[in-house]
Amino acid sequence: MANIEAEVGTSGKGLMKWINDRFPLTKTMEKHVTKYYAAKNFNVWYVFGVLAFVVLFLQLFTGIFLTMNYKPASADAFASVEYIMRDVEWGWLIRYMHSTGASFFFIVVYLHMFRAMLYGSYKKPRELIWLIGMLIFFVLMAEAFAGYLLPWGQMSYWGAQVIISLFGAIPVVGDGLVEIIRGDYSISDITLNRFFALHVIALPLALIGLVFVHIVALHEVGSNNPDGIEIKKNKGPDGVPVDGVAFHPYHTTKDLVAIIVFLMIFSSVVFFAPEMGGYFLEHANFEPANLSATPEHIAPVWYFTPFYAILRAVPDKLLGFILFGLSVVLPVFLPWLDKARVRSIRYRGWIYKTALSLFVVTFLTLGWLGTQPATEAYVLMARVFSVLYFLFFLLMPWYTSIDKTKPVPERVVYHG
Repeated sequence: MANIEAEVGTSGKGLMKWINDRFPLTKTMEKHVTKYYAAKNFNVWYVFGVLAFVVLFLQLFTGIFLTMNYKPASADAFASVEYIMRDVEWGWLIRYMHSTGASFFFIVVYLHMFRAMLYGSYKKPRELIWLIGMLIFFVLMAEAFAGYLLPWGQMSYWGAQVIISLFGAIPVVGDGLVEIIRGDYSISDITLNRFFALHVIALPLALIGLVFVHIVALHEVGSNNPDGIEIKKNKGPDGVPVDGVAFHPYHTTKDLVAIIVFLMIFSSVVFFAPEMGGYFLEHANFEPANLSATPEHIAPVWYFTPFYAILRAVPDKLLGFILFGLSVVLPVFLPWLDKARVRSIRYRGWIYKTALSLFVVTFLTLGWLGTQPATEAYVLMARVFSVLYFLFFLLMPWYTSIDKTKPVPERVVYHG
């Protein structure tokens, strides 16, 4: 028996040596997992990165099975979705997992971005990580928008009609750009095929590539932590950061707990409230697209509504499009707008804490306003909160530079 175990162990080591001689498997695992040292004081805010990775896997997995029965043709698209829901075995579950996953993707990504704003994870030397993360966000928005058209329901068609027509406001090139996006003079079968190709092939490949680069860039400079201290500056005799622990098994075990809790919440929504009252799946999208009947109230999915509210708050189409674009792009410049001498909100003054709290309220309110009819009262509220949204970014160099900060400890503070 002992000889058999020895042979198995030897063969296992021999196989690993054979692989490592041809591919740096062990070296890669050590660099990015078992010997990648992260701060020991990570809190719950640091689980949303791995949760985003989990949702990405769910979306890719469910998307593969949906494409097996989906037909990207204007005459068949809606019927094929209904076929998946009613006749394909477990098709309803796959479709609801995918539609719910889209909303959960944005939930975890928004919380992941908010964590960066809490602890200054975009500040030097992590500017490039933030820029790559914002590129991921832009591709994710494009991916979600392309997928939004595919069911070919009433809100899919008319929502896409409204958003695509916005590009026509660009001087000189606007009309041509709209035609390129649609592939036709109006949204048609060609548009559906074009968006299907983008949603299934081009944008997922870009997303996977950017996620890979994002992780590599993160592991090159090291993860931030709730205290905003560079743990690499304080190493022991063995060259290991004294305030760091190996990512595996210490952080992976905590991430596993977060993944289990997340999947429990995700499953509850999928099985009991997949439409989420019309926020995750709009009621109008259960009707086939009718090119001659406009829905009473056109609004995008909830994760686009903060920016849609800003767009709708401006009466001029071109100015509205410019402000809409700026509202999405402005966060890119956070590493240079934030002039604070410290990273973490733990050691910032009351001005930044107040500004960030107001920004959260503003963003959530704009999101709600984007789902409401464009009445005079709601439009006025959207204008007020749009101003507050932009002031958060435009005034940041001033209020972060005058904000009184607390002394930052030399070692990370672990709150058990």
